Amino acid sequence: MVRVPGRDHAGRRNGPGGSLVWFAGVIEVVGGTLILLGLFTRPVAFILSGEMAFAYFIGHAGNGFWPVLNQGAPAIFYCFTFLYFSAAGPGPWSLDALLARRRGTVPVL
Repeated sequence: MVRVPGRDHAGRRNGPGGSLVWFAGVIEVVGGTLILLGLFTRPVAFILSGEMAFAYFIGHAGNGFWPVLNQGAPAIFYCFTFLYFSAAGPGPWSLDALLARRRGTVPVL
């Protein structure tokens, strides 16, 4: 069977527009791209951290207490990783730092 983007292995749509899965996908694609570029790192990482916490509690926490047993370990890992990025900042090679150098201000790293 040929894999078609936006469809699962049975040929069904993965998430109709405006659904919770669709919004999560948009947040992850846009936020992941911005984190990769180092642009608006702190607020984007905070939003992504909240989205991963929301995903854990909606999708995994109801299946048991322990994250390893309820398959929620990756969601918790990404939640705390993005929370760290929101506190630590973008770093010296990010677009945020480049824009701050061009403006002549000291980047908050």
